[in-house]
Amino acid sequence: MTTALTTEDVTLTYPDGAGRLTALNRVNLRVTGGSVAAITGPSGSGKSSLLAVASTLTRPDSGRVLLETINGTVDLATASRHTAAALRRSSIGIGFQQSNLVSALTAVEQLEVMSHLGQRLLTSPARRRETRSKAMELLDAVGLADHHAKRPTQLSGGQRQRVNIARALMNDPSLLVIDEPTSALDTERGAAVIDLILTVVRDRGAATLLVTHDRTHLHRMDAVYRMVDGDLAPDHTAHLAA
Repeated sequence: MTTALTTEDVTLTYPDGAGRLTALNRVNLRVTGGSVAAITGPSGSGKSSLLAVASTLTRPDSGRVLLETINGTVDLATASRHTAAALRRSSIGIGFQQSNLVSALTAVEQLEVMSHLGQRLLTSPARRRETRSKAMELLDAVGLADHHAKRPTQLSGGQRQRVNIARALMNDPSLLVIDEPTSALDTERGAAVIDLILTVVRDRGAATLLVTHDRTHLHRMDAVYRMVDGDLAPDHTAHLAA
């Protein structure tokens, strides 16, 4: 079975005075493993809400959010808190807009800690060596193997974002959710980060949702959607950004 994310008529509302504000209005999309779907749209249109629903951080009012993995299909919209937390550790990688790196940890330790989340006992020496090897492999994939011992304050903004992406891939997720990866970067570093995302996603087969305001790279995505006031539709003008 291929990995994939499918949303079916996903609706999410929030309290708004005496009424409800619609953040997502019957959103439908499908993203298969190894492909990137970009989500554009004005601020406040519902893009972050869609990422929150897809990554199990927010439960929708209605609709289905189906994540297909090699282990089967699960509806993220109805998953229990325990199941959702387990999925975020094992099957869902999240790349936040801000890197949110732990200041006390080195680059390689940022990745290693992902493998220890939820484990009650210290791992064996063999397991620790395996984890270190995998973390170093990912840092090498993002061009930071030589910086593995540096802490966040010793890294540039682009380097921190690359650590952020590598960390999201540490547990071989079936779904990768990335929020505004180039927002804090200049044009050159932003292009490098997009190159990295496209490469690692296709190499590792993760179905990927990427929210961005930057239209420069939309022509390189596998699909582009635009969200306005909670409504999601294909963006057929994306090729004009090339």
